[in-house]
Amino acid sequence: MNLVGNWSYPTAVKFGAGRIAELGEACAAAGIKRPLLVTDRGLAGLPVTQGVLERMEAAGLGRAMFSEVDPNPNEVNLAAGVAAFNEGGHDGVIALGGGSGLDLGKLVAFMAGQTRPVWDFEDIGDWWTRADADAIVPIVAVPTTAGTGSEVGRAGVLTNSETHVKKIIFHPKVLPAVVICDPELTVGMPKAITAGTGLDAFAHCVEAFSSPHYHPMSQGIALEGMRLVIENLPKAYENGEDLEARAHMMSAAAMGAVGFQKGLGAIHALSHPVGAHFGTHHGTTNAVCMPAVLEFNAPMIAERFDRAAPYLGINGGFAGFKAFVAEFNDRLGIPQGLKALGVTEESIPALVKDAVTDPSCGGNPVELNEENLADLYRAAM
Repeated sequence: MNLVGNWSYPTAVKFGAGRIAELGEACAAAGIKRPLLVTDRGLAGLPVTQGVLERMEAAGLGRAMFSEVDPNPNEVNLAAGVAAFNEGGHDGVIALGGGSGLDLGKLVAFMAGQTRPVWDFEDIGDWWTRADADAIVPIVAVPTTAGTGSEVGRAGVLTNSETHVKKIIFHPKVLPAVVICDPELTVGMPKAITAGTGLDAFAHCVEAFSSPHYHPMSQGIALEGMRLVIENLPKAYENGEDLEARAHMMSAAAMGAVGFQKGLGAIHALSHPVGAHFGTHHGTTNAVCMPAVLEFNAPMIAERFDRAAPYLGINGGFAGFKAFVAEFNDRLGIPQGLKALGVTEESIPALVKDAVTDPSCGGNPVELNEENLADLYRAAM
């Protein structure tokens, strides 16, 4: 199968092995002449990043880089990134990495020309209209993991370093102008990161498919995204050099993020506070929470998963799907329960307080409140 394509949904996507070679053209198409490469600390010194810097330099774009990005980026990282952007006289951002590098890169491009604090643009109502849209600079996104799908998203997740609450910052112009999805860039991912990021993509698809909101395009994308993860994540996990599996996982990650335009739910509502308070890996935390949430949502979602299961190659309808998810987690080395991630019974009230106000609650098929969220945390322990 020839896994190469040029897509314009939801934005311009250059997909295929080796397409990082088109970075200079992508920047030109986005109108960027002096980019700042934004990535995380872990990636900064790796060959993949050095290769990107060399391509930037060869294209006459300089080699400016900012990498003071934490695994769960916060407003301190953002302020430093904005300062580096403005001091360097840059006119656009190349966001490189997994969710942290992509999200912070997008938010640097968003905030570089704003005068209000970033929290004024949280994804609440029409708060995004407070931003000066003309001051948002263009973004080229280059994912190096196959998980968050942030490369095709219109938001970034930022942790408040003082309150330890994750906030979603939204603006339509935060959507990258051009995306380069090159599966060769994901080949070096360790097994644990391959599993965690891949299950993040899976959670996005599962929650989008479960959401009660009407969005048939996203519903279909979420279903096919689930199938791609089920068939290809174990292959990528066992053999990191399997470029075909890596390519399908990269597609599934983007599909998950497009799919969740339909909504997210309790998996993410539970996971965001755990990540903010305990510094856990987001995708891994999602995977740990998924079995309890599927059980909780069963009355509202069983019928649709009964229909989906045969397409996904799973016997036994919704019950079979639930059993599959537990086995899938085990097969991919995911810890059993939030307790294994450091969550304690004593921390549940604080987690619930943050979870109940998480915007993901709005997409859950069963209405969420403090009482059932506390029950869910205990069921996921």
